[in-house]
Amino acid sequence: MENAKPYTAEIKARGQLTIPKKVREAGNLEEGEVVSIIPVGDTLIITPRKLELEDARREIKKILKASGVSLGVLLEGLKQEREILFKELYEKKKK
Repeated sequence: MENAKPYTAEIKARGQLTIPKKVREAGNLEEGEVVSIIPVGDTLIITPRKLELEDARREIKKILKASGVSLGVLLEGLKQEREILFKELYEKKKK
C-alpha cells in the first residue's frame, strides 16, 4: 500500500474488527478471505497472505534489513505514531 496513513477501527464485543474499506481495497481483501495477524511487540501486522509464523518473522527481518531500520527503532516509531493518533482522536473529544 502506498499510503501509510493510519486508519482506526473499533473492536466489537465478540472481538470482531472491521477493516476500513479503503484499506481492504488497497490490500485487495475480499469478504471471507483469511488474513494472518502477526504480533510484533505491542503492534499487530495484518497480512492478506497465509504466512506461517516463522515465514512472517523472516519476511519482517528482510524488510527491516533492506530498510536499514532496527526492530527497536520500528517499535519506537510505532509507539510515537500511536501516541499522536491517540491525542488526535481522544483529546478533541475531551474538550
